[in-house]
Amino acid sequence: MGVQDMEPYKGNDFYCDVAIPKKVDLRVEYEDDQVLAFHHTRPHWPLHIVVVPKKHIPSFTDRNDGDDEIVAAVLRIVIQLAKKVETERGECRILTNLGRYQDSKHLHFHVASGPPDC
Repeated sequence: MGVQDMEPYKGNDFYCDVAIPKKVDLRVEYEDDQVLAFHHTRPHWPLHIVVVPKKHIPSFTDRNDGDDEIVAAVLRIVIQLAKKVETERGECRILTNLGRYQDSKHLHFHVASGPPDC
């Protein structure tokens, strides 16, 4: 099932509820036991990749000391993808949101390039 076939998501953790269990088709850029990186299902930029830990971590500032290893693994993939995007496109942005700016209450990073679509 593609995201276009899905009812609008109304929860607060799209990553645990939909993306990680692959309840929709995703264009996966990278995946291992700890990290999933995929092209955003509703992109805000022409190139828009989301990188998430497969373990639920609420946010960059709301995590436990025991999460350091998986956060480091996520950041390694963010860096790897950002280098690739910057090399291919000449520009890249990396973004994470906190508090009210964070729609999905699961740590995630956006790796993006190009002008915003809004």
